[in-house]
Amino acid sequence: MTLTELKYIVAVARARHFGHAAEACFVAQPTLSVAIKKLEDELGVVLFERGGAEVSVTPLGAQIIAQAERVLEQTAAIKELAKQNKDPLAGPLRLGVIYTIGPYLLPPLVKQLIDTVPQMPLILQENFTVRLLELLRQGELDAAIMALPLPEHGMSMQTLYDEPFVVATPRGHPWSARKEVPAEDLKSETMLLLGNGHCFRDQVLEVCPEMARFSTPGNGMQRTFEGSSLETIRHMVASGIGLTVLPRASVPDMKDKNGMLSFVPFSAPAPSRRVVIVWRKSFTRRAAIEAICACVAACDLPGVDMLPLADAA
Repeated sequence: MTLTELKYIVAVARARHFGHAAEACFVAQPTLSVAIKKLEDELGVVLFERGGAEVSVTPLGAQIIAQAERVLEQTAAIKELAKQNKDPLAGPLRLGVIYTIGPYLLPPLVKQLIDTVPQMPLILQENFTVRLLELLRQGELDAAIMALPLPEHGMSMQTLYDEPFVVATPRGHPWSARKEVPAEDLKSETMLLLGNGHCFRDQVLEVCPEMARFSTPGNGMQRTFEGSSLETIRHMVASGIGLTVLPRASVPDMKDKNGMLSFVPFSAPAPSRRVVIVWRKSFTRRAAIEAICACVAACDLPGVDMLPLADAA
């Protein structure tokens, strides 16, 4: 049994396809297939059911592959320990960010990191919360920035900042002149939401329950529309289709008079989200995480409340 063979079976389990797994491992498919067959013969078990267009994992295979993932993670940890002995800030850091945070946090964060720790370039990936947590467990990411609440994850976590929500309206909308808007007033408007899978959609529905009854098919769906990104929704609002809720960091100037949108804060207590960074407990470059946290704190994000750094959970 070799680490290479374990890498191959994990790749096949993820891709559900021998050819795609071979491409991901940068080897020829026959090489990968022979190595996996050798491992199955050595163990005396069948790891994969081969048939049809997609490969499936046997029940015992799933247990073995889960153990293989842990072995590969621990192997990576050994390499990280050796690297940390030299300089924990040296070398790339693979950072994931959810879609509704990335466009607004990453530009100032990357600039801060270049200025303070140029020896630690970021390898960035934007994705959904569930996918980022999966990539963290698999060792494909070192850390990820996302928003609470999170599903059970079993990782270390550090809070970064609290971010209030604001209402975006078309220029000239009657609400444009208001100083604040109660969340309950949203139920009388046509609302634009992100589609399913975006945690920001769930957060908006959680803190603005008045919108929930318009977000399910067959119950007012004609009065709510879904978009694929916050920037797409902003353009839809600007065209007069409806209103939306945005994270405060996405609005550089609440009093901007030149754009096609107006922004109105919520009445107190304003709905908000808490942004955090999470990483595997086995990740050994703690100084790298601390550098990310310090650079986030130094970012001039509009309207957010930076939180003091505490001991990681």
